[in-house]
Amino acid sequence: MTVTIGWGLAVALVLLVALGVVAARLGRLGAPDAQGRARPLAREQVVAALRAVVQLALIAGVVTVAVQTWWGGLAFALVMFAIGVWTTTGRVGVRDRWPWTALAMAAGVLPVLLIVFLTGAAPFNGITIVALGGIVAGNMMTAHTLAGRRTFAELRDNRASYEAALSLGFERRPAIGLVADRVLGEALIPNIDQTRTVGLVTLPGAFIGVLLGGGSPLQAGAAQVLVLIGIMAGQACTVGVFGELVRRARIVPADLVPVLHP
Repeated sequence: MTVTIGWGLAVALVLLVALGVVAARLGRLGAPDAQGRARPLAREQVVAALRAVVQLALIAGVVTVAVQTWWGGLAFALVMFAIGVWTTTGRVGVRDRWPWTALAMAAGVLPVLLIVFLTGAAPFNGITIVALGGIVAGNMMTAHTLAGRRTFAELRDNRASYEAALSLGFERRPAIGLVADRVLGEALIPNIDQTRTVGLVTLPGAFIGVLLGGGSPLQAGAAQVLVLIGIMAGQACTVGVFGELVRRARIVPADLVPVLHP
C-alpha cells in the first residue's frame, strides 16, 4: 500500500476523523474511566488523531537516526516501552503502581525478543529492534489495559463474592483469584482471533511492510507469523504476571485498596 502525500491525504484524514466522531455521537458511544464514570469517546478520537499525526511526523526523523546502530534502536525501544507503561497505568487507574506494571509488560516483551534474536530468526540491528520491539511492547500494553479494565471492573462488581470467600476462611490471594481469574483470559482473545484468521480476514502490517520493502510473499508470511505468535506468547506472559500481581494486591487502583483489605 502506497500513500500519496498531498491534499488528498489531508482531506481523507479529516473525513475519516469526522466519520468516527459522528458515528460515536450518533451511537452515544462512551467508555468508563478508571473510576468507572462514563466518558464520551468522540473527543478522545479527535485528540488521538491529532496526536498521531504530530507524533509520527516528529518520530520519523528520530527513528531515521536511531536505527543506524543497535544501541540507538534499543534506546528508542526503551522509550516506547516507558510510554506504553505510562499509558496503560493511566488507562486502568494504577499510575502509582507503574513499577509493577513495567514488570508485567517486561515479562511479555523480553522473552519474545530474546527468543527471536538468539535463534537468529530476525537480525539484531537497530531497525529490527525498533520495529519488533515497538510491535511487541504495544501489544503488551494493550493486553495489560484490557486485563486491567476487565479485572478491576469484576472486582468492583463482585465485591460480595470476594467478601464471602474471606468469610469462608480463604486468604486474600486466593479470594481475589476466585473473582479475577475467570475474566483475565479475555485480554488474550483479540490476538488469538487475529492469529487464527490472518490471511483470511486481514493482512496485518508486518506482512505488508515486508512486501513493500521488496521481500517475497513467503518472507512476508514468515515475518507475520513470527510477529503474531510472538505477540500471542508475550501477551500470555504479561497477563499471567499481571494476574499474579493483582492477586497479591500489588497492582490495584486506589478505590480497591480498602476493599481488598489484607
